[in-house]
Parts: sequence; C-alpha cells; structure tokens
Amino acid sequence: MTELHSLTTAMLERVHKAILAAQGWLPFDQFMALALYAPGLGYYANQQPKFGTMPQSGSDFVTAPELSPLFGVTLARQVAEALKATGTHEVWEFGAGSGALAHQLLSELKCLGCNLQRYNIMDLSSPLKARQQTLLAEFGDQVQWRHQWPDSLQGVVVGNEVLDAMPVKLLHRIRGEWHERGVVFASQTQSPDGLAWEDRPSHLRPPVEPQGDHDYLTEIQPQGEAFVASLAERLLASEKGGAAFFLDYGFPEAEYFHPERHMGTVMCHQGHKADTNPLACVGLKDITAHVNFTGIALAGQDAGLQVLGYTSQARFLLNLGLAERMAQSGLAERAQAIKLINEHEMGELFKVLGFATHDHWQAQGFAAGDRSHRL
Repeated sequence: MTELHSLTTAMLERVHKAILAAQGWLPFDQFMALALYAPGLGYYANQQPKFGTMPQSGSDFVTAPELSPLFGVTLARQVAEALKATGTHEVWEFGAGSGALAHQLLSELKCLGCNLQRYNIMDLSSPLKARQQTLLAEFGDQVQWRHQWPDSLQGVVVGNEVLDAMPVKLLHRIRGEWHERGVVFASQTQSPDGLAWEDRPSHLRPPVEPQGDHDYLTEIQPQGEAFVASLAERLLASEKGGAAFFLDYGFPEAEYFHPERHMGTVMCHQGHKADTNPLACVGLKDITAHVNFTGIALAGQDAGLQVLGYTSQARFLLNLGLAERMAQSGLAERAQAIKLINEHEMGELFKVLGFATHDHWQAQGFAAGDRSHRL
C-alpha cells in the first residue's frame, strides 16, 4: 500500500507540474498521455500488474491472447497468408502487452512452415518489455525490440488493442457550442486528487455533427490517425510494402457519433472493474477510448493504403477457422475461446480493420461478412 501511495503521489506531482506549465489548463490528450506513459509513473510505464484473467492476480483486465491461445493460433493463419501475398518475411507487433500474442503467433507460424525471419516488437512500456523478453526467450534473436520507427518497414503489422490506448481529445457540445475538455486544479474538497474538468471554447469539431441539440461529449483521435498515416508512409517507402491488421473495440463513424452516445466512450479499468473517472487513481488504472474505425480507415487511405476489409472479431476469427480449432479442443479451452466470438462478450464489440500497400487480395479473414461499406 505504501508503494502504491508513493506512486500515486509522484504521478500527481507530475500532472500538477504539467498543468502549471500549460498555464493552468491541460488538454485531456496530454493528461491521458501522462497518466498512461509518463516514464516510471504512468500506467503502462510502472511495475504494477496489468494483464490477467482474475483480479486476485492484481491484474486489471484481460485481452484476447490471455483469454485463449486459440486467438493467436487463428490469427496466425491471416498473418501467414499476408506474408505470402506480400512476399515479405517480417512481422511487426505494436503494443505487445504480456507477449502472449507474440508467443502464439511465432509458435503457429512455425507450425505453418512460414519463413519468418524476424518478429519486431515496438512497445513503450519497459516493464512489459521485460515480461515479453522472458516469455519469448525460446525464440532467441528471431524476436527484436525496436525503440523507434525505421524510415521504412516491410512485412505484416499486427496491433491488438493498441489504438484504444492512444490519447484522445475530448470535445463537449454545450448548448450548441463546441468546447475542448481539459484538466485543472481542484480543491481537496472537490476532488481527493486535486483534479477537475474544465471546458473551453474550441474550433475543434468531430468529423460529423451528432444529431439533436442536446449537450454531447465525444472524442476525436488525431494521434491514432497520425499513427496510421506514419505507418503507411513507412510501409510504402519499402520495396515490398506489406499489410496491417488492427483488432480493437469501436464503431464506424455513424455509430460512434450516434445521438444517444452523448457521454463519450472514455473508460477506465482497474481490478477487472470499469469506471468513467480518469481523474482518480491516476497511474493505477488503464484509460481507453473506443476506436472510430472510419477515421482510422480514412487516415490509412489518405496516406496511400488500401482497405483489405473491416468486420467483427467473431466473423474474422470464424472465417479463419476458429470453429474447427475449437472442435479439436477440450471443453475448458472451448469455454474460454467462445468468449472471443460471443456477441455479448468480445465477438461484436471488437472489430478488425485490414490494410495493404501495393496489391489488394481477398484476405481470408474478410471473406464473409465484410462491413467495409459501413465505414
């Protein structure tokens, strides 16, 4: 408890300094970046547990690779197909988490006979990198950790729950006028952590105006879109290019800015419980926002990529043979894997968006149920 108190105290001091440096008002995207990634203090930069299936482990949430190894085993079929279609021999994983997905992909790609020369991991978290290195030690130098973007890259890019952890800007329509939401100081009576919201008039707008005249809180995602544009630039700068697959929770634009979604999508996760207050327990819980897949798809297209497809995680995994894999598994493993495709769990909320560079092909994961027309 003393360790957690010290971490929280140091994290709040860092946030308070940032507010002072910003003349008393810190835009939410800058606050979110600090809360998640401040060196040694932010949620993904400190030593506290993150991933796990049960809160007793001290973890806060579970992702698909920890839920079932069949997730990575099935995804490997799409990666193998993309490697062959692009004539490349490298995988790039962004935000590798515990390393579970990398382990599943590497193991299955070997079973599939892929000539994979290198598996590159880019992750901002030093503590998670140490965990990944331990788990992936058996693969030796085939796995490489990258500290910065190369000028060009080729191969197949994988990002599972990476876009939702990129800082977002909060926009609040109040009585018909748009404001940007930021973080300011508050008295201890207002907030135990001394932080509060303040909205300021802004020229920023969501890509579509939500219908109705009611107050409306939402997000825009310039950092996520810039990330995809930078990725496209580097893929297109290489001789062979490649493909990219992003798996995350989110919606197309029409659903993202639906009139009834007036409280936004920012969520926090701690101890396998969700809440909507990112200003409490700063540095001790995850902060995420759902992905606007239309904005991500347009960012990729504008930068020169082609959209391979867009569909639900359930349809994507079923297209790749998850049902057949489950039929060959034991009861306990099937019970976990079914959560990947159940509509009320991960199957419908999670989506998959695929990109390719020069040559378009019919990716197996989007062979049936492609929803690209809804983007």
